[in-house]
Amino acid sequence: MRLAIKRRASRGQRPGPDEKRARDMEKARPQWGNPLQFVFACISYAVGLGNVWRFPYLCQMYGGGSFLVPYLIMLIVEGMPLLYLELAVGQRMRQGSIGAWRTISPYLSGVGVASVVVSFFLSMYYNVINAWGFWYLFHSFQDPLPWSVCPLNSNRTGYDEECEKASSTQYFWYRKTLNISPSIQENGGVQWEPALCLTLAWLMVYLCILRGTESTGKVVYFTALMPYCVLIIYLVRGLTLHGATNGLMYMFTPKMEQLANPKAWINAATQIFFSLGLGFGSLIAFASYNEPSNDCQKHAVIVSVINSSTSIFASIVTFSIYGFKATFNYENCLNKVILLLTNSFDLEDGFLTASNLEEVKDYLASTYPNKYSEVFPHIRNCSLESELNTDPGSIPAPTW
Repeated sequence: MRLAIKRRASRGQRPGPDEKRARDMEKARPQWGNPLQFVFACISYAVGLGNVWRFPYLCQMYGGGSFLVPYLIMLIVEGMPLLYLELAVGQRMRQGSIGAWRTISPYLSGVGVASVVVSFFLSMYYNVINAWGFWYLFHSFQDPLPWSVCPLNSNRTGYDEECEKASSTQYFWYRKTLNISPSIQENGGVQWEPALCLTLAWLMVYLCILRGTESTGKVVYFTALMPYCVLIIYLVRGLTLHGATNGLMYMFTPKMEQLANPKAWINAATQIFFSLGLGFGSLIAFASYNEPSNDCQKHAVIVSVINSSTSIFASIVTFSIYGFKATFNYENCLNKVILLLTNSFDLEDGFLTASNLEEVKDYLASTYPNKYSEVFPHIRNCSLESELNTDPGSIPAPTW
């Protein structure tokens, strides 16, 4: 459109009505208050569950530090170029995703429509997660926390049977938060309290975008900086937990054989798309509110580096807590084995420890073979490595 206007002007012709309308719309396009607001908006959009949840999960699945190699390569090969391309398209066209693709070619309008549809579905399920956040926030003002203990049964003579079969955290999640139905054929009805939290989440979104860049430009200062404040608090707490170093050593000890795994490279490429939010059309819309002279190349590099650094930083926080969990399960397993052997062979309390456990087991197996063979099926094989290698996604939901 701009080229058509320039050609008419060079030929001494007046611009047509469509060209005038396009020029007027360009002049009336809102803009960010300053370049920092735009950068913060991109960071707020990019940094999220993909950094704090999915990236540490992929690191745990594909060999800890070795996953960083395909991840950083994909960041340079696909992440930065595509982010720069989307920012450049939005800033040059100064339109949303549908308008920008239509301007490039009318045949590409479907690409813009598809990106809007994908963003719509993404917002639908992401806001459900925000609703869960409000749900847990409101329930956290209790002592003790409702997910830390099992509730009493109807007779108040003991704990709820469902909760005892699973755990207090799983019971609160599946029974109190979701109130999950036995099967997909039973809808279970509307859960009104979580529904109100979802309404509150959508209300917060509406207030953030009520006045366009004027309101969003102020909100991004909070949404961009708040996650880092929370991560720093979690980092300090995580590093003070018993066994945190085991998790960090697991993270930064690469398993180089995973570099030959094609799934590691595929998931690294997918993670770049998911984390930076490429292909959703949102970055095009953000950049459309920039000044035409804005250095979007520099901003693409800044956002990419900050986003990937946040993923690594969040992984340190996550693996410190993950190391504590694995160490706790490992030591709990050892204590159960020690208690079993102490009671079965009438050993002196304190004689059997984690350091001499294997030696004593060999001695008991050779000295009392018949009795040890009876106890052996009940002896668990405790291993810190196996606890660290446990895939969190393989833990099934309880069947009630």
